[in-house]
Amino acid sequence: MHTFSNHPIGLLPVEQNHDPSKPSITEFYAGRDIFITGGTGFMGKVLIEKLLRSCCDLNNIFILIREKKQLTVNERIQEMQQLPLFEKLRKEAPHVLGKMVPIQGDVSLLGMGLSENDIERMRNVSVIFHVAASVRFDDPLKTAILLNTRGTRELIRFAEKLSNLRVLMHVSSTYSNPDRYVIDEEVNVWEYLLPIYPAYADWRDTIRIAESFDEETIDVFAPKYMGFLPNTYVFTKSLAEQIVDEHKDVLPLILFRPSIVISSMKDPIPGWMDNFNGPVGLLVGCGIGLCRTMYCDPNNIADFTPVDVCIKAMIVAAWKRGTEPVQSLAKLQRKIYKANVALEYFILNNWDFKNSNFIQLASQIKPEDNKEFYYRDFIEFDVTLYFRNCILGARRYLLKEKDENIPKALTHLKRMKLLDKVCKTAILASFLYIILIQLDLLGMILYLISYKQTYALEVDCK
Repeated sequence: MHTFSNHPIGLLPVEQNHDPSKPSITEFYAGRDIFITGGTGFMGKVLIEKLLRSCCDLNNIFILIREKKQLTVNERIQEMQQLPLFEKLRKEAPHVLGKMVPIQGDVSLLGMGLSENDIERMRNVSVIFHVAASVRFDDPLKTAILLNTRGTRELIRFAEKLSNLRVLMHVSSTYSNPDRYVIDEEVNVWEYLLPIYPAYADWRDTIRIAESFDEETIDVFAPKYMGFLPNTYVFTKSLAEQIVDEHKDVLPLILFRPSIVISSMKDPIPGWMDNFNGPVGLLVGCGIGLCRTMYCDPNNIADFTPVDVCIKAMIVAAWKRGTEPVQSLAKLQRKIYKANVALEYFILNNWDFKNSNFIQLASQIKPEDNKEFYYRDFIEFDVTLYFRNCILGARRYLLKEKDENIPKALTHLKRMKLLDKVCKTAILASFLYIILIQLDLLGMILYLISYKQTYALEVDCK
């Protein structure tokens, strides 16, 4: 019997490494508004069903849908809810189906085609799953760019307006960099993103080209423009990753790369699928006698992932990212800069405020009230002790840090100070070296040093 455990990766031991202080997955999603693009696609449907069934305390799932085949967005939602995929949900918790909220729009349009009213309805969205994509390999390049690449840019622009956003997951593909036969998974702990490989083209120029030229013109130079990439799908998905990478310091982003996603393994029902894409389509073709031969390498490994396994991993990954601190250094620096600009006038000027009335007011306090209301003791208070308590208070009540971590924090602070000095010294030394080289002063200085030493030796000999 062939099982996943027969694969070398499946044999690796997995240690439990959960953080008891974190909320559970269901607790994290409880009460949240979630926005999903591509919700009517294969993965999107399974994602919606799993969220509604396993995280039923969520508030709403806003689903971006366009009108299709003379069906309104509400009719398309109702049609989706009648699929066998939702049968378990219809029986166990039919009331949660009302949390599916259709939002009319189209990822390929500017602003995703959203109305101002719908944007206002989604102002409390805190989790976004960007699943929408054209997965057809033979799509015209213009179509693929507008949907896969520009659509990602438009979603990020929408996400930047959300004040409560905790996580935005961009679903890409393991085949977005097909020229690399080993795709790394090492992640920078501060970025939460998989490695982003060099771009095949500039995504801004590519979007401008798609917006400026017609489909036929773009198709003429498409093979040259895409280089060695096999199709428009992987080319435009790779460019979308570049957009995500450029915004990682602004938004809490996570990049998710599944391989070929196929039928469900068991959840909610075994074998569910709604299309003939991938290996399942080939198996069906072979089964009914339409496909008798296929050109392939029988020794290659088939990379596929059951859709329910993939969806569970997506939900868990979004939970992990959403429960960790938002390391948005660029956003913090912008806040610091704005605060400095706002305070500049007050920082650079000095005032003398008379407060004799304030001082005299304390003399009118009755002796029995002194204990509770006397305030002149601030005149003789210990400023150092006061600000020490200020810092400790900020740790406890704002940063939610425990006092037991203070020694560890002090050690970390010393390391950071040392690293800061080393970096500044290295940068300064590099600049000085470059300046000396450019002005040809380094050789002169070395000559003068060697000249003095030689002269000293001659004097000693005499």
